Amino acid sequence: MGGALLSALLRSGHAPSDLVLSERMAATTRGLAQEYAVGSAPVEEAARGAAIVVLAVKPQDMPALLAQIHDCVAADTLVISIAAGISTEYLENRLPEGTGVVRVMPNTPAQVDQGMSILSAGRHCTAEHLAQAERLAGTFGRVLILDEKHQNAATAISGSGPAYIFYVTEAMIEAGVLLGLPRSTATEMVVQTLYGAATMIRETGEHPSILREQVSSPGGTSVAALRELEDHKVRAAFLTAIEAAARRSRELSAGD
Repeated sequence: MGGALLSALLRSGHAPSDLVLSERMAATTRGLAQEYAVGSAPVEEAARGAAIVVLAVKPQDMPALLAQIHDCVAADTLVISIAAGISTEYLENRLPEGTGVVRVMPNTPAQVDQGMSILSAGRHCTAEHLAQAERLAGTFGRVLILDEKHQNAATAISGSGPAYIFYVTEAMIEAGVLLGLPRSTATEMVVQTLYGAATMIRETGEHPSILREQVSSPGGTSVAALRELEDHKVRAAFLTAIEAAARRSRELSAGD
């Protein structure tokens, strides 16, 4: 995710000279710095003097990282975290007193500037801090600002959401192959269908149930397929799966 955000920032017009990359693995840092033509530095040096510090590590790696940068974060530095399940309170308790913190849940479509990012402000986050974070996240997609209590739901729906869509896409492509279509043809058909359906939802403003009914002629093929999906409790399975993702996000937060 960190690499995706770096790429998106550069595409949006940020100067490579304004960005400094640091990673736990020195070889990875060098490789990414060369690929994107940005500067690189050890963690402490990268954090020292930075106006904005973006923490893009796995939740289990956060304690060690915060210990490393604690003495390097200036009083006016904005710290943005994209780690799932890590609360702003957890971060504030391990950073210098009064540090402005914004928690962000992005998703991988940021790689193609179609991300969905959910922002939540910490206790010491100013209006300018939040505006800075919103502008940054807005360079690679859409942004919503929500109370932090909604972050677990955001993680389950938009953060993990691309995985569900890819899963359904894969199943539909396999169905096309099963029905005798070349894989490349099935892939093009499914991808365009998903893209078109999502575009219809956004541009028409209609509820998905209404758009579904427009496709479902009485006694037709769509109704026959939807009946099978209902018989196999696919809707219930999605609800259960997304609840499981939100529950896992809460479990990660419980370690604060």
